[in-house]
Amino acid sequence: MGITLKKYPSPTDLARAAAEAWVLQLSTRKNAWETPYSVALSGGRITQSFFRELVAHVRLNPAGCARLFDNVHFFWADERCVPPTDPESNFAIARELLFEPLGIVDSRIHRLRGEGPEPTALREAIEGITRAVRVSRGQPVLDMVFLGMGEDGHTASLFPGESLETMNDPAVYRLVRAVKPPPRRLTLGYGVLVAAREAWVLISGEGKEAALKETLSPASPTPLGRVLRMREQSTIYTDVA
Repeated sequence: MGITLKKYPSPTDLARAAAEAWVLQLSTRKNAWETPYSVALSGGRITQSFFRELVAHVRLNPAGCARLFDNVHFFWADERCVPPTDPESNFAIARELLFEPLGIVDSRIHRLRGEGPEPTALREAIEGITRAVRVSRGQPVLDMVFLGMGEDGHTASLFPGESLETMNDPAVYRLVRAVKPPPRRLTLGYGVLVAAREAWVLISGEGKEAALKETLSPASPTPLGRVLRMREQSTIYTDVA
């Protein structure tokens, strides 16, 4: 368990720092135009700020960022089972704030189709990511996962209170009934989040102090704490005191 903790005075500073760091990483990776890059996005208010800062940074540097996302494939850490135009949809937010402003083509956007029958949506989600991303030991190995954290320490749609059997389920995506609305969701399992090459967690907002402190403890029981404990290295961007 290795964690780099980066603290900022405000959500805007946090989002801007994460956006600039990701742009720098994408712009300096080797064989960028030949090797696909896979990333899983999350929802939440800080993610919206992150998308806006990302677009603003790209627009300020059009020459250096012209082909930055040409080979980037977008997935989701979790999604609500709602239509893609619903305000609660993580895809809808990303489309409005990120994909349309940057002109990301549909072929590189692998959304979760939660508006359909749940078994079909689950099957398509698993088939889609395992077809597009290299699989190792049964888990797709994403290049990057962006996560958040709720006041109860949940991340993606992995919530406290699950049984050990459920937490150890090796399923790539699984259906969950969340404790907060909308309840029907699809989420990546722990295995994929642990297998990702990098995981950046954006934590912002009042009321998260206790959850963050608990998450950072060595034997943390929170879902995010479990992810961090099982990973070799993760980075947290936060404005939480």
